[in-house]
Amino acid sequence: MRAWWVDEPGPISAHPLVQGSRATPRPAAGEIRVEVSVCGVCRTDLHLAEGDLSPRHPRVVPGHEAVGTVIEAGVDCSRFRTGDRVGVAWLGGVCGTCSYCRRGDENLCVSPVFTGWDTDGGYAEQLTVREDFAYPVPPVFTDEQAAPLLCSGIIGYRALKRAALPARGRLGIYGFGSSAHITAQLALKQGASVFVMTRSEDARALALALGASFAGDAYDAPPVPLDSAILFAPVGDLVPVALRALDRGGTLAIAGIHLSGIPALDYGSELFFERQVRSVTANTRVDGREFLALAARHSLALTTTVYPFEGADQALEDLAADRITGSAVLMVRPKQSAL
Repeated sequence: MRAWWVDEPGPISAHPLVQGSRATPRPAAGEIRVEVSVCGVCRTDLHLAEGDLSPRHPRVVPGHEAVGTVIEAGVDCSRFRTGDRVGVAWLGGVCGTCSYCRRGDENLCVSPVFTGWDTDGGYAEQLTVREDFAYPVPPVFTDEQAAPLLCSGIIGYRALKRAALPARGRLGIYGFGSSAHITAQLALKQGASVFVMTRSEDARALALALGASFAGDAYDAPPVPLDSAILFAPVGDLVPVALRALDRGGTLAIAGIHLSGIPALDYGSELFFERQVRSVTANTRVDGREFLALAARHSLALTTTVYPFEGADQALEDLAADRITGSAVLMVRPKQSAL
């Protein structure tokens, strides 16, 4: 089968991804084999390719926003049938026995498995996944629309919960890529006012078109104090900027898996008056199920840029250069022409 994998991590301009042929995976007990139609392109894939995240095994296939159909089930599988449409997300397995799993915080599991990092992901024509970590895809979304929901959407939802936004509150969003443009819509549907700070003019235009009250540069101060904020951009310099924008008692959630260095914080202007900073670590399957139900209920609009399968490295280059507005997706299996 065709696949992309990380050969030698390095700058994306040096093309660390390699395309070639890999053996078809076979499902183990409790796993399903999925024929991938579309896979979203996530900034985590970029971190993996460039070495910000060290590959967990040689020649790992990235991709953890995969949508496709079940073509084979291993023994002890009962959730899905051949032909079912499923989504495969970042969290691909947990131990189920550590104290964090037992108390319902499986996102903090001490032995997690992540799709496209620990196991081969969706930058390939097929993959395998534990069936209890696959999601039925809401029928209101096409494959292209559904793919970004599986990480950008789910992690954004987790970040929104961690940001402790009060009812009808004022939410600041720093960086406005794939996850942010989904999260902003959900917050707006729930009655919040949204204030976006990002360096991309196209992203600012999209934010306003989706209903944001304000869209400024990444380092601009919003016109009102914020109740909550989410930092999506992997830029540590924005942490004190976001904290200064918070009202008393406000919370900043940092959504990325990787962040550049954070400058020294000034206690009086950035942390006092009970401002809080929270990290976001992966997600639970409950988060995934809750979010996909909300996304379908609110008919969230997905802005996507489609790349052919052969363009995976170009998609990551464009992502690194902020040339993508909304979400990038790889068309792994070409669309069928109408008869």
